[in-house]
Amino acid sequence: MAPKEAVDIPSFATTQLSLLEAELASEVTETSSLITATSPTSLQRAGIAITNLSLSSQRTGLGGKTVVELTPDSATGGEGELPEHGIRTGDIVVVAEQPAGSAKKREVRELEEKGCRGVVTRVGRAAVWVALDGEGDDVPGKRLWIVKLANDVTYKRMNQVMGRLLKMKSDEYSSFVRVLFGLTSPSPEDQGAVGEVEWVDESLNESQKKAIKFALASREMALIHGPPGTGKTHTLIELILQMLKRNLRVLVCGPSNISVDNIVERLAPHKIPIVRLGHPARLLPSVLNHSLDVLTQTSDAAAIVKDVRKEMDTKQASIKKTKSGRERKAIYGDLKELRKEFRQREKKCIGSLITSSKVVLATLHGAGGFQTRDEVFDVVIIDEASQALEAQCWVPLLKASKVVLAGDHLQLPPTIKSLNSKTKPKSKDVKETEGIIQGMALEKTLFDRLLGLHGPGIKRMLTTQYRMHEKIMRFPSDELYDSKLVAAEAVKTRLLKDLPYEVEETEDTNEPLIFFDTQGGDFPEKNEEEEVDKKAGKGMMGDSKSNEMEAALVKYHVQNLVDAGVQASDIAVITPYNAQRALMSKAMKEAFPGIELGSVDGFQGREKEAVIVSLVRSNSEHEVGFLGEKRRLNGTVTLHDRDPYGGDVHADTETVAMTRPRRSLTIIGDSETLQRSNNKFLKRWMEFLEEHADLRYPSVAELNAQ
Repeated sequence: MAPKEAVDIPSFATTQLSLLEAELASEVTETSSLITATSPTSLQRAGIAITNLSLSSQRTGLGGKTVVELTPDSATGGEGELPEHGIRTGDIVVVAEQPAGSAKKREVRELEEKGCRGVVTRVGRAAVWVALDGEGDDVPGKRLWIVKLANDVTYKRMNQVMGRLLKMKSDEYSSFVRVLFGLTSPSPEDQGAVGEVEWVDESLNESQKKAIKFALASREMALIHGPPGTGKTHTLIELILQMLKRNLRVLVCGPSNISVDNIVERLAPHKIPIVRLGHPARLLPSVLNHSLDVLTQTSDAAAIVKDVRKEMDTKQASIKKTKSGRERKAIYGDLKELRKEFRQREKKCIGSLITSSKVVLATLHGAGGFQTRDEVFDVVIIDEASQALEAQCWVPLLKASKVVLAGDHLQLPPTIKSLNSKTKPKSKDVKETEGIIQGMALEKTLFDRLLGLHGPGIKRMLTTQYRMHEKIMRFPSDELYDSKLVAAEAVKTRLLKDLPYEVEETEDTNEPLIFFDTQGGDFPEKNEEEEVDKKAGKGMMGDSKSNEMEAALVKYHVQNLVDAGVQASDIAVITPYNAQRALMSKAMKEAFPGIELGSVDGFQGREKEAVIVSLVRSNSEHEVGFLGEKRRLNGTVTLHDRDPYGGDVHADTETVAMTRPRRSLTIIGDSETLQRSNNKFLKRWMEFLEEHADLRYPSVAELNAQ
């Protein structure tokens, strides 16, 4: 079919640059306002710092980077373990001398200039390891702290690629680019490119096989729609193997490291030449052997860098033993020369490794590194495309002539922080800003835009789901997927009592769908204000909600499951509110080691045997806050509720929570608050639960007696 409406490429690039600038400014402002207005201790409480550290050791890590080990400073009375914090592996941080309590704001603001930037490689109970970007010679020896920074590298790559699109002349547009912007229609499918398919995995279902054949036959683009549990990654592995059989070179990308690593893990057993680009600190341990940094040490091409690395390690170790300033200076000088030689040899090794790989894997922004600068691919495959900004997708797209997008556009979109993430429609009194497309939003993904541009003919949907009990699947299938999802025979009736270890049959292990209705006012919500300076903005729990009685009910239900024999590691408790998660964490981590507690956003893409959802909201005003906001809690958004430009319109907010469990889903919430909130999706969900779930009305007296 003909495209609905072509998109002017220079205007698209100009608009994206404007929106990206606002988004980066929002991220930087959020971090900067906290850093400049808040004490180190409060920053730690807000989740973006760890204080009172000292340098324990340093060594040469992967890629010749200096890795420092930081442990609690004994001079501050540390008991050997790190305090509570929010720093995670892969975070970009600065390691700097910790300012005194009386430090002026200016001194805190300048910490990045005085410190060393790096990436957190590992977080333990008693130490944190950071791979430094620089040479590690300037790490202070005094009391240290680390502070999380906004990641501006991603924005630089997106700006660069949008800049390239902006500068392109119309006669430079490839037919591939022209189709992606609707300047021409997609070419007819090339069935000759498919030929007779010999499946590597014969267990694929019909919808998976159809999607693979369609992706092979499509000349410029194909969309694979994979609802939760339908084997999207499984399908992509077969697609990659089929493309290799046809001698195609493939670049596989995703918006997150975990999305890429999942594919590496499943490709590895097939013994094909693959290389995973990316900072080793951010990769799963199981894929490190395929990472570029490890291959530069272990492959046949690695010998040219091995001897230089060994000499660098020897020099690093000698620094601490040397007390003479003159000798230390000489060692640093030697290290500088060695690093220069190391980089030259490593570059040659990297070029050899990438050129010989038929499949290269990277995050979307990682695909824009120097390693792939001159590389050309036949196909780019983007997994979790519905969670990526479109500008991110263009980083790898300009290296190929075909794209396969895989994802679920009805699940959580990318998280946007800026208030002006959407260009506003012009008023009659204001002239249209030159080059800006009105109504365009960062939340609108490439998957969404192409679907709207070329119609459903460019998409194939996977319809057999292998995760959920049929009763758990029913509402999201009917509400969002046109009732097309079918539960596989192996999962459609399985319950907690059927787990492959001994579980007692109880009213809790024999039911797939339970709804604890807390209506009546005995389970009131509470507003939490974190103890962070008001002007520092919201911290991890700032202006968040909690519900103590719901937390008690969650604990009661988990206890019943564990008493019946369900392992705590098979249970997840999720909630849309950080304050509720913190409240439950205190009560449950010690009682149930191995249980997982998380936010709805953080749980996307995950699954557990049993999932308990605490909805928190219960008030006489029937306010539901961002339970009615697609972007925050929403697992999905229905087609009829979507803004044509991808903005937030209606609630449709619980499907991430709905689609994570395998055998048991328990919802805890106030049906009166949710039904009377004027949110149509929530009302339909409550009606479904009241009709199909095992409905229970909890007693406050019984909970208090526990």
